[in-house]
Amino acid sequence: MKIRTLIVDDETANRENLAGLLHRYCPQVQLIGEASTNDEALNQINTLNPDLVFLDVRMPGGDIFSMLEKLENIRFGIIFVTAFDEYAFRAFQFNALDYLLKPVDIYKLIDSVDRAIDAINLKEENSRLKNLVDNQKLHEQDKRIALPQDDKIDFIPIRQIIRCQAESNYTRFILENHREILVSRTLKDFEAALESCSFIRTHQSHLVNINHIQTLVKRDGGYLKMSDGSSVPISRSRKEELGRKIV
Repeated sequence: MKIRTLIVDDETANRENLAGLLHRYCPQVQLIGEASTNDEALNQINTLNPDLVFLDVRMPGGDIFSMLEKLENIRFGIIFVTAFDEYAFRAFQFNALDYLLKPVDIYKLIDSVDRAIDAINLKEENSRLKNLVDNQKLHEQDKRIALPQDDKIDFIPIRQIIRCQAESNYTRFILENHREILVSRTLKDFEAALESCSFIRTHQSHLVNINHIQTLVKRDGGYLKMSDGSSVPISRSRKEELGRKIV
């Protein structure tokens, strides 16, 4: 999984240098934006919902802490990158993952990013476990799944999902009422959670809700007609399992 990352620094050269180092030495990082002022940083954070943010301390119009104080919840990892070491204590009051001094040491950067990834993955795993526990308490028809997007997270009742379709590293959720949501996660990321909720993989690119299957067509290699009128192919390797579950 790529760590969606934002760089905040008022100097263009510093942003370009850090972006170059991340691209070269930290392939897990996906740079999604940059900001050169506190206002830009606040807007980018609220809009892009990053996993990790690299922050310079001294910014035009005040230090970066004034921007952080405007956030109701800090749900992203923070690594400070600054030429000044006197802000370290204040930085860790905001639960910073690390505090790097300029010029950035490559090995320290790699170590910081690795630890950030571990922390972010642990946070996500804890969130998944909480979601799983909460869902176990619900009746089947009331269970929901969280679908993260760039600027929000939709909590969708699982019963409303007709099918899921893989699109490269994305998954398209086709819902009732002709609604669709594209999520920056692979189909495999959702398969285990949904298979326990009456979903079945019919094809490498398709995961369907059994409750929305209307017709099993056996001709033309076999396919399913879904409640929204769509047709979903059935791969040869999946026919037997599908037959056991729906017939």
